[in-house]
This record gives sequence, C-alpha cells and structure tokens, in this order.
Amino acid sequence: MAQHTPFTAPVRDRLLQAAVPTVVSLLWRKGFRNTFMFGPKPLNPSAVKFAGPAFTVRTIPVREDLVEQQGAGSRPNLQAQSVAEISTGQVLAVAMDGETRTAFMGDIMTTHLLVKGVSGIVLDGGVSDAAAIASIPIPLFCTGNAATPVTSHRFVIDLNVPVGIAGVPVMPGDILMGDGNGVVAIPAHLVEEIATAAAEREILEEFVVGKVRQGAPLSGTYPPNEATLAEYRDWLKARE
Repeated sequence: MAQHTPFTAPVRDRLLQAAVPTVVSLLWRKGFRNTFMFGPKPLNPSAVKFAGPAFTVRTIPVREDLVEQQGAGSRPNLQAQSVAEISTGQVLAVAMDGETRTAFMGDIMTTHLLVKGVSGIVLDGGVSDAAAIASIPIPLFCTGNAATPVTSHRFVIDLNVPVGIAGVPVMPGDILMGDGNGVVAIPAHLVEEIATAAAEREILEEFVVGKVRQGAPLSGTYPPNEATLAEYRDWLKARE
C-alpha cells in the first residue's frame, strides 16, 4: 500500500484557506477530472468548512437475511461500529448510491460525532430530522431527509474500503474538503502539494480581484499575463 503524506495541521490550515472550486481546478489540471461531488448539500449554512481524512462506509441495497443476522448478533452492526471507530479529525464518508428514502443517521448520532471531534460528514443519501441537524454546528452534507431507519432500504456491508459517493471515488484516507460550494475529494498522496498550491492561488486571486475592482481590464488581468504577475510579485514583497 502506498505511503501517504500525514495530514498535518499546517496542511489542513492551508486547505481551509482555500475554496473548493480552487482545489477542483488544481486537481483538474493534474488530470483528476472527477473530484467534485454533485448533489450533497450542507444542512447547516453556518457550518460548512471542513477538511479531513475519509473514514469510508459502504452500503448496499437492503437484503432481509442480512438484517436478520445483524439483529441476531451473528453479523456485526457496522453502522454502529463506524461511529465507534471513527477518530477525531476524520470525515465520515457514507456511500448510499443516492438513496434518499432512508436515513443513515439522525440528530443524536450527529451530536455524538460533533462531541467526538469528527471534522465533517458526507453522504449521498438521507438523514433523519434534517431540521434538528441544521442547528448542530458540524458540517454535514447530504442529499435528502427521511424518517425511516437505514435498514429500510440500505445495509452497511463494509468499512474503510474504496467507495463511490455522488459518483466520485473515495479511498480510505483520501482528504475530503468542504465549504459553501460543495465537497471535493483529494487523493491522499497529493494533499500537501494541492494545499500549498491552493493557498498560493487564493492570494493571487485576492490580488486579481482587487485590480478588477479598481477597473483593470479582464484581458491580461485574469488569467494574469506576465505584466500582471510581475505586479503581483511586487505586491507580495510590499506585504512582507
């Protein structure tokens, strides 16, 4: 298995300085064209920014004998196990194939994950009592609201395996990052490079936006030509 660069606090902080579209653009230029999750939206508009390694949960369409085995104790309850095993700073990433007729979790589980220090929650499926979750200060991105338990339509079959969420591949340990724009999945081995480039890009775009507000023409300002980049470098030195 490939060794990943540790997701350190400085790397996380650089990512959180950037916007999801910036990261998606940088990944696109590196040849990763399927990283943005179309569909999952935040429930709490005041809690949207997060970044952390994915703790993945794979679900499949429900089958009655599996539910019976879980109820009898001959098969582990992996839904409960995922909540027990996820660590502080990780992101709970639940693959539900877009199923919104059932809920993986509700406000009590969400509160528990908040207290546990989980960075965020992403699922391409439903939650229960979205109105209550919307007041909990943890980033939670989902695609629906349902009152039925997860075993009505889905069954948790595996933990920390590769999954697809909203059509995006997520490997265990990949970095999921979210803000008001949505969620992006960053391959773990690229995160330090992307975080550094994204933070630098945000500073450049701050400079460019300032010039545009002052009436600079778009041509040559964005994308910046050599003259604009030279001016940008002088601007950076003046800020030191």
